[in-house]
Amino acid sequence: MAKTQKEQKNVGAGTGRLIGVVVPVGALRGEQSCGVGEFPDLIELGSLCAQMGVGLIQILPVNDTGYESSPYGSLTAFALNPLYLRIGDLAEAGGFTEQLGALKREFDGEIRFPYPKILRAKMSLLREIYGAHEKAIAARAKPGASLAVWIDENPWVKAYAVYRHLKESNEERAWKEWKAHRTVTAGDIEALWDDPKQRGAHLFWVWLQEALDVQFSGAAKALNKAGILLEGDIPILMNEDSCDVWAHPEYFHRDLSAGAPPDMYNVNGQNWGFPTYNWTAQAKDDYSWWRRRLKTAEKYYTAYRIDHVLGFFRIWSSLRENCFDNAILGRYVPYVPITKKDLEELRFDEGRIRWLSRPHIPTAEVWGALEDIRNQWGNHDGAAAAAAAERIFNEALDRIGDEELWLFKGSVKGEEGIAGLGLPPAATDYLRRAWRNRLFLEYEKGKFFPVWLFRESRAYRSLSEDERNALEALLEKRLAESEKIWENQGKKLLSVLLDSSGMLPCAEDLGAVPDCVPKVLAKLKILGLRVTRWHRDWEKPGQPYYAFEDYPELSVCAPSVHDSSTLREWWDKEADQDGFSAFLGVPSLPKVYNPGTAKIILTKTAAAASRLRVFPIQDLLHLSTKWYAEDPASERVNVPGYATDFNWTYRLPASIKTIGKDETLIKSVQELATIAPKKKKGL
Repeated sequence: MAKTQKEQKNVGAGTGRLIGVVVPVGALRGEQSCGVGEFPDLIELGSLCAQMGVGLIQILPVNDTGYESSPYGSLTAFALNPLYLRIGDLAEAGGFTEQLGALKREFDGEIRFPYPKILRAKMSLLREIYGAHEKAIAARAKPGASLAVWIDENPWVKAYAVYRHLKESNEERAWKEWKAHRTVTAGDIEALWDDPKQRGAHLFWVWLQEALDVQFSGAAKALNKAGILLEGDIPILMNEDSCDVWAHPEYFHRDLSAGAPPDMYNVNGQNWGFPTYNWTAQAKDDYSWWRRRLKTAEKYYTAYRIDHVLGFFRIWSSLRENCFDNAILGRYVPYVPITKKDLEELRFDEGRIRWLSRPHIPTAEVWGALEDIRNQWGNHDGAAAAAAAERIFNEALDRIGDEELWLFKGSVKGEEGIAGLGLPPAATDYLRRAWRNRLFLEYEKGKFFPVWLFRESRAYRSLSEDERNALEALLEKRLAESEKIWENQGKKLLSVLLDSSGMLPCAEDLGAVPDCVPKVLAKLKILGLRVTRWHRDWEKPGQPYYAFEDYPELSVCAPSVHDSSTLREWWDKEADQDGFSAFLGVPSLPKVYNPGTAKIILTKTAAAASRLRVFPIQDLLHLSTKWYAEDPASERVNVPGYATDFNWTYRLPASIKTIGKDETLIKSVQELATIAPKKKKGL
């Protein structure tokens, strides 16, 4: 039975100060794993953590992502990734010793694991094993038998097995590209599941998930017995190409793409490509999908990281046809809109409202852009430029009367529509920039949202000072009204999560954080995240770091995260070394990172007032000279914004057993585990 919210708060309050390690499961090198970390390797890691005094292991998401290496691009909210299955532990694997040995020899020597290649190799062997035991497995699926009981206890597996079989039958294409069954009902899925011709294909996926559940549950129980908390990662969003979006379209806004607004690191914003949630629809069945998701996670985890917790308050959303590869024309959902009536009260008539909300393109600007194109061509081809101009004016734009101003045609639907015109690349780029040049986004008729970079728009620059002041005051009012809505929504949705499980909740609350977020997290006793290099007072001169003793007790302190550089790479290539050294009170830190530097920085971090202090395993390994890669960039888990074979494939530099023999490392981490919090001045 799920703990009540009151009982959940007691769980959070009862968790004492701990240090933890963050490591992707795939990064582990166990004695029996085959080229990639597997769930049973967590037991080996737990033994090492117990030796070092580490009380928490935090992992990245482990749901099935198909052949996509990012753990945040899941095909399912429930099923586990077959990559992490230890094939040799299967009861049916007894006659496949030679194949397992070949698998291990092929992949164990890799510095980073080749995700698609090793997954295909493991799946091929699993198919072979299943084929040899299909009749016996089918017998276990008969009513009352063990596999049938497991299916009854995990009803999500039916839709998942049907989805995976259909995806495989369609050469792994996204469900929107399938030949059939792109749109289904619950009855359709049940009929497909019951089809006797597909029974064997479906049971393959069920058999895999049962085996993964057994191995992951076994590892979780072993860690619990050793007194080590296992913290999972619950991504807030679902891949559009997922079983959940396919089977439950009512729970999602599939026309919207979630992301983040522009910032100093991403000038075009972030467009993640994931649909947003239809919270109104989910409320109708008391958020049953989320409740099931949390209960499934609780089978394994003692604590969980709520990914992008800001999205429960409000989510940055872009129309898919608008955004293409950016999120500049996104908007917050929910948000109290600026209405046509609001603008009319500010004395903007119909024409000026159009001026504020639709891009207006001067004729001369188009020719100027084409002159740039001609210069890029190098031959100053006037005929080609004239032809491009004719196409732009004829196919993309409509002239406003006799003015030297143009609007986009009504047939042009966002940046995707512009790209589809087939214009020269430079012309397409110009029109895409012009499409974004507006003060307001009219996302519904008569409802407007201020574009994130609205102050840079042609429309805003044309306003008088009085008009700007009046408009800014209106925007401030709407922001304050929206913040109240965000606070209520965040409190309501997070309360649902807390009421659904007894796990300790930890929130990833990075980014442009509304004032209501820390208030709600504190009220619900959810631990927020404080990343040392970013936990600064950005509004003060010099942007000083917050003192470690001032970190909230209800927080998780970390020197780096999976999307950032390691502490070593940050220090060597990115940090203001003098400023950070002064903050630490150690002005003579060396310019090149070494174990001494690591010990000083990690010791200071471990003294933070935060209840949990968690360290990526790379940052801990740098306490010993044995584990320094030649290139610090090679030790990263992920470089955001790039889809490469490098991302998400980090492996430990040696086996867990070998690392456990490093006495210098063990002793240094043991010392971190015993550090008491630094007291505030004057106490």
